[in-house]
Amino acid sequence: MRPEQNELLTRIGPGTAAGGVLRSYWQPVALAEELAGARPCKGVRLLGQDLVLFRDEHGRHGLLDRDCPHRGADLSFGRLEDGGLRCAFHGWLFDVEGRCLETPAEPEGSTLCQRIRQRAYPVAERNGILFAYLGEGAPPAFPCFDCFVAPEAYTFAFKGLFNCNWLQALEVGIDPAHTSFLHRFFDDGDPAAGYGKPFRDRSADSDMTITEVMRRYARPDIRPVRTEYGMRIVTLRKVSEAQTHVRVTNLFFPNAFVIPMSLDMTISQWHVPIDDYSCYWYAIFTSFGQPVDRETMRRQRLELYELPDYRPRRNRANNWGYDPDEQRRATFTGMGEDINVHDQWAIESQGLIQDRTREHLGTSDRAIIEYRRLLAEAIDRHKAGQALPARLDERSAAALAGPGVADGIGPADGWERYWQETDAKRRAGAPWMGERRER
Repeated sequence: MRPEQNELLTRIGPGTAAGGVLRSYWQPVALAEELAGARPCKGVRLLGQDLVLFRDEHGRHGLLDRDCPHRGADLSFGRLEDGGLRCAFHGWLFDVEGRCLETPAEPEGSTLCQRIRQRAYPVAERNGILFAYLGEGAPPAFPCFDCFVAPEAYTFAFKGLFNCNWLQALEVGIDPAHTSFLHRFFDDGDPAAGYGKPFRDRSADSDMTITEVMRRYARPDIRPVRTEYGMRIVTLRKVSEAQTHVRVTNLFFPNAFVIPMSLDMTISQWHVPIDDYSCYWYAIFTSFGQPVDRETMRRQRLELYELPDYRPRRNRANNWGYDPDEQRRATFTGMGEDINVHDQWAIESQGLIQDRTREHLGTSDRAIIEYRRLLAEAIDRHKAGQALPARLDERSAAALAGPGVADGIGPADGWERYWQETDAKRRAGAPWMGERRER
């Protein structure tokens, strides 16, 4: 890759090419729980823009540019009162749509506030995540994916901070080959004790855990296929002449993916740029069995992340918790058992923005290559004012369910039918699914 190509794909600030693409879609801006306190207002940074997110006394969410249009003071320190957010400098008051309601220091009868409008952005809540739309025109519709339509009790949302560019964070999530090494455990553990922990459950129709399959069969056949929502990634691992391990994951364009976490739970995860040099991962865990044990899921993750910024306790400053003794006897990385820490080391150690001019891609990087092509094509289309992929209207969004995922061992000569049946069986068994079926 040439340096200018790397710059094109990674830079996302206002006015950039990739930034224009990402702004054309809903992006997570915060967890709903971040506004759960006595003062539901906080400063946020998204796609290189400084914003203020708040909820007014009527329960409406607002997202505004953070600098007050009067003299530039920080609105995130304002007062929530009188139907909006009031700047603490001179008392100017703004509602969730950015309308200036009051300029109280102005003379009686002044109409100045009628001529003032702060830039405001749409906000939508979906199962614990607040999404924002920073683009031009009307936002796209949300597809009827499981993570969006499942009842709240069957979902759990969380996030974590990565100190690196968003693209390398996304690329690790759509890379099927790394799981055989980066997430390798030498003790597979008891699947019954692995609730809430990715890769610890059994692979479907097998006595092996997912991590055991990954460890034993490390030469995947990776087949990315474009879809109307982005890309399906089929990964085959030959178990025997008669059997094949099939793992199906999905890229939800432009910067999310959906993967199987266990036999009855999936992860839908977004990698969202804070700026060019840092990003958050946001995830919705969706259960197809029992309601999610949120207390356990939250406790597990708070052992690894510090509030209020969801900063990882293991990080570059402490070598991501690296322990050479653990690396010899327990895990491939020596960095504990949480796969997010493994991913964090892999991508943060590449630098704040990976220098892709120095990489050497192989056959196992097919999904990475195809995604970069997809992103580059979307950038060209955006520049030309053409329709972007997976930017859905209400009709097309309503027709999309799933997307289908699978992790199981099935017949080598019928793996395609097998994964579809495995996905359909899990989804049909969900208490909340009703008549909804994968298209």
